[in-house]
Order: sequence, then C-alpha cells, then structure tokens
Amino acid sequence: QVQLVESGGGLVQAGGSLRLSCAASGRTFSSYTMGWFRQAPGKEREFVASISRGGGNTYCADSVKGRFTISRDNAKNTVYLQMNSLKPEDTALYYCAARSGSWLEVSSGPYAYWGQGTQVTVSS
Repeated sequence: QVQLVESGGGLVQAGGSLRLSCAASGRTFSSYTMGWFRQAPGKEREFVASISRGGGNTYCADSVKGRFTISRDNAKNTVYLQMNSLKPEDTALYYCAARSGSWLEVSSGPYAYWGQGTQVTVSS
C-alpha cells in the first residue's frame, strides 16, 4: 500500500509555470506506475500524464503535450509535474495516483491509490 500527498498548487497567471510534487510513503514506490489526473468543476476526472516505474517512459495527454512534463525521483519517493505555459483551461484539482501495470493506461479506474489533490488556478 502507498499513501500519496500532493503539493505545489496555487494561483498563477496565464503563461506562468508551476511544479507539482507528490510524495509517497512506503518502500515500494519504485514498483508503481505513477500518474497525474485533474478534475475541473462540473467535469469528469481526466488523465494528464503518466510515468513508468523506472522513469524511462512517459505519456502525456494531447492537451498538455509540449507544456507539461512528468518526472520522478525514486530515491525521494516523489513524482513531479512541471507545468509551463499554463492556460485558464488548466484550472483544476490535480491528483497523483499510483498503480501496478502499464504506464500507457489513461483510465483512472486501474489506479489503486490516490492523493487528496492540489488546486491549480490559472487566471487570464
């Protein structure tokens, strides 16, 4: 089992940057595929990015490709989401999640562990 705690959210102007962090408890962090999801008010939770257990493979949603980068540091039990060129439509509650299995999975269902989320608000 793993517990996840996100941080780094906040209010930023359009075009700005934020770096989200997700700290995981437990000694098996490196055995999990990690993902970031987001949910805006009135909308369904959507996939943002994922990263393989070793960090060598990543996958991003088309809506954030070229602007967001996912990375991880297994020595620190932490996964990151670097968000650049932020847009108002990126405003959402951002969650990190962990799962066993493929980093190519974009559905939220297979992710077994979730953090509480961190709010990102982008003003125009």
